[in-house]
Amino acid sequence: MHPESSNHFIFIMKKTLFYSLIMACLLTANTISAQERKTPDWAKESPEEKEKRLEWWTNDRFGMFIHWGLYALPARHEWVQHNERTSSADYRKYFEHFNPDLYNPAEWAKKAKEAGMKYVVITTKHHEGFCLFDSKYTDYKVTNTPYGKDLIKPLADAFRAEGLRVGFYYSLIDWNHPDFTLDNMHPECPKVKNSRSDKFVMDTIAANELNKKRDIKKYQQYMKNQITELMTNYGQIDELFLDFSYGGKGHKEWDSEGLLKLIRKLQPQIIVDDRLDLNNTKWGYDFVTPEQVMPSKWETRKDPSTGEYVRVPWETCQTFSGSWGYYRDETSWKSIPQLISMLIEVVGKGGNLLLNVGPTARGTFDYRANDRLQGLGRWMEVNSRSIYGCTQAPDELKRPANTLLTYNPKTRILYIHVLNWPTFKALTLEGYKGKIKYAQILNDGSEVLFRERNENVELSLPLAKPDTEIPVIEVFLN
Repeated sequence: MHPESSNHFIFIMKKTLFYSLIMACLLTANTISAQERKTPDWAKESPEEKEKRLEWWTNDRFGMFIHWGLYALPARHEWVQHNERTSSADYRKYFEHFNPDLYNPAEWAKKAKEAGMKYVVITTKHHEGFCLFDSKYTDYKVTNTPYGKDLIKPLADAFRAEGLRVGFYYSLIDWNHPDFTLDNMHPECPKVKNSRSDKFVMDTIAANELNKKRDIKKYQQYMKNQITELMTNYGQIDELFLDFSYGGKGHKEWDSEGLLKLIRKLQPQIIVDDRLDLNNTKWGYDFVTPEQVMPSKWETRKDPSTGEYVRVPWETCQTFSGSWGYYRDETSWKSIPQLISMLIEVVGKGGNLLLNVGPTARGTFDYRANDRLQGLGRWMEVNSRSIYGCTQAPDELKRPANTLLTYNPKTRILYIHVLNWPTFKALTLEGYKGKIKYAQILNDGSEVLFRERNENVELSLPLAKPDTEIPVIEVFLN
């Protein structure tokens, strides 16, 4: 499949659905035994301790994802090796020409900070197996390319210098490693045509024969060796995004418990995502990761000890367009108002937004990404109080039509984000009688007069929409 074809959009939708089905299956049909569900001693902590560990993250709400690798050179999707079934030998040309000579992580950090982002998560290794860091355990790394230098250390230093926290993404999948067993997603997996569907599927017999020469135990050790490097050579790492489990590869293939135990030992304060296939435990993840979707409500998971569904920390990762890696010809870019609305809606459902940038092969941000980051920054400069430290509003505070709510529980301030500015200079808040002490438009701090009518409150708004993409009314509650 060629991403530049008319089938690319279908592929993106199928991939998003594929991820969603995977995560649903892991939650409902996980095969972890009752013995494995027992919390190991090294993973025990109280709910209060976990809440404290995640406190910075639930306050900051907004981070930058960076997908960068050899796929920036073909510039037609980060799964290009899989999509076009490119062999490792043919894919090698990108390794031999990788030279991001314009790379300036200080500029990246500045742009993230100006956009209102509080942390970064970068792909240290994606599914292609190429490492952006100087690992002792592979030759397939940036220090062996024409660029010749570790990309991760200067990035970590630059983002910390701007006051942002640093997180790493590490792919559990590796299409380059000789001991990573072939499966249906592997670019070099032998295929045969299915007589019923006329589609190409994995040639199981041929794959099994080739897999006899591959040892997943050796690959498990490889991952532990590299995770050790990442957790010890780059200072404090605040978030780790491991990606991902799927049919045929899960906690047994990754030795997920052993991997997580190592991570917790090396970086006790770190927060880890939910893609290790340990979702039937309370200790196997810190937050859940809906990808390229907007949950209908605060994310919940079944508590394995009670069987009840409970709210959990969650972070949705989203792209500016349809691709994570740099895609030169991609046209489905979200507008600035769409991105701001996405951020507000995520926070208003108790979640975090991890918004992705795919740098070019020269080491710069695409002009469209820069435009969106600047637009987000203009809005966040005057409206960030409605994001940081905020969460879902209490149920008794009804949401007016054409608005989105966020709420700061510490200050007891409600933020009403007005998506369509009223034409009749009034906004009615049903059931708010006796609840409001003061109100103002957030971007300029100008007072909003109000009056109570029956059980409702009527806000008196200016006729002209305030000079900000999505105006916010800051409501101080009694």
